[in-house]
Amino acid sequence: MKSLILSGLLQLEAGSGFMHSLVGGIQQFWSYTGFANAELGNIIMIAIGAFFIALAILKEYEPMLLIPIGFGIIVGNIPFTDGLQVGVYENGAVLNYLYFGVLKGFYPPLIFLGIGAMTDFSALISNPKLILIGAAAQFGIFGAYIIALHLGFTPMEAGAIGIIGGADGPTAIFISSKLAPSLMGAIAISAYSYMALVPVIQPPIMRWLTNDKERRIRMRPPRVVTHREKVLFPILCILLTAFIVPTGLPLLGMLFFGNLLKESGVTKRLANTASNALIDIVTILIGLTVGCSTQASTFLNYKSVLIFFLGAVSFVIATATGVLFVKLFNLFLKEGNKINPLIGNSGVSAVPDSARVSNVEGLKYDKTNYLLMHAMGPNVAGVIGSAVAAGVLLSFLY
Repeated sequence: MKSLILSGLLQLEAGSGFMHSLVGGIQQFWSYTGFANAELGNIIMIAIGAFFIALAILKEYEPMLLIPIGFGIIVGNIPFTDGLQVGVYENGAVLNYLYFGVLKGFYPPLIFLGIGAMTDFSALISNPKLILIGAAAQFGIFGAYIIALHLGFTPMEAGAIGIIGGADGPTAIFISSKLAPSLMGAIAISAYSYMALVPVIQPPIMRWLTNDKERRIRMRPPRVVTHREKVLFPILCILLTAFIVPTGLPLLGMLFFGNLLKESGVTKRLANTASNALIDIVTILIGLTVGCSTQASTFLNYKSVLIFFLGAVSFVIATATGVLFVKLFNLFLKEGNKINPLIGNSGVSAVPDSARVSNVEGLKYDKTNYLLMHAMGPNVAGVIGSAVAAGVLLSFLY
């Protein structure tokens, strides 16, 4: 009898130990799950990521950018315990290695290589004065820089924030990687958000600053540009711009190199690779990793809110100064040579979305007045202008 009781007690003790071990294992497993580590900030950021994806799918606002960024925001805000080497900020993590291209700023030049390989500068070459509109739109960058300084940001942080006004995501990432790496997530998300919202933000400003007569101005058709001009343009431009602002060489050099690949006519394979496969791969990587960098613990703070506010201000200034510059410029132009101020908005470097907005707005007032080709001139000038402005900021601040 005693042996039976003892055997029963041993079995009960063994069962109790097993249950204790099982409960402990379940508790340990639970402690590693996202449910156990979730905080309100994670939920908020995941909702923002889902909102970006919804905008891209339902409204078709820059889907090539917003879907990778939105999904990256979701991935970057999945809660986890430290030390698992899965987060974008954890050394040894796969996402950390992918983020290295953003942190060190070598993704943006590759994006510029692809932009150059897919951009036709003919509209700008045929009417060189349109480059002045692209230059005028860069006032948004320096206006936001001044405001950021007054709000307490350091000069380097203000310079990185101001570049949002150029509506150029790769340039914003490149500058913030040099001047304010800690603010890169907020700056990049802000820049790409306003790029995607070009069709929403710009039209009311354009209509407010122009009258009916100005919106109906018909511009002369652009002249035919020769092959020689197209080939010489990137060579002359890199010499001119890089000698003025050598600090912009990584962006400007790749932009004009890509354009030379396109226009030379003898490197079609390289141009096709740069403008298709390469830029698509880098866009995926830059969008996903920038999104992942917006972890709630580093992203949700007072500075991020201010950056979004300043990004909106800089974008409004850039759009307004572009339109107002055209109106001022028209005072010195003869009838028949005047510029439709509706293309002033395209001085920002959101290519080709700003040019499309110019065209859509123009057609609302004259269904036969197509402004797209004219707007592409200042639009591509804005790409050059934002890179030059970035070089200027780096020269003074870096």
